[in-house]
Amino acid sequence: MKKAIILASLLAASTAFADDDDDSLGMAGLLSGSNKIDLPEVILSVGEPLADAPWELKSGKYYEVEFTADGSGEIGLAGNDFFRAIWVDEVVIEGLEIRPYALHSIEFDDAGTMEIGFVAIKPGKYELRIPGSTGESQAIQIEIE
Repeated sequence: MKKAIILASLLAASTAFADDDDDSLGMAGLLSGSNKIDLPEVILSVGEPLADAPWELKSGKYYEVEFTADGSGEIGLAGNDFFRAIWVDEVVIEGLEIRPYALHSIEFDDAGTMEIGFVAIKPGKYELRIPGSTGESQAIQIEIE
């Protein structure tokens, strides 16, 4: 009898704390397709702007972005604070999937494309910048809400 009362209490408590939102993520949680947002492709080209607009991200959302270098020069992006504010799920280069613990920066010596999938975690303002550059167009301003 006591077991039945305890079980009933636990079921009632779990129902009381259930999330009533309609945007259920399903079994895959944060990595589910319904939670994925594709960011605009970032073209890395010497002297060209990186983005048309700042990125406005939401904590808990999964994002994918492609970085494509045109081969006009050796070029990279650094953003240690940004990379520490996200959880990197995977980096895909020519069909090869890499699942790193973390990133500090990325660099292209030649033309190519790299796709990064990540979950935004820590709210704040960040940037990805071409190392050594000072121009506003040589950085992507990012805000995680």
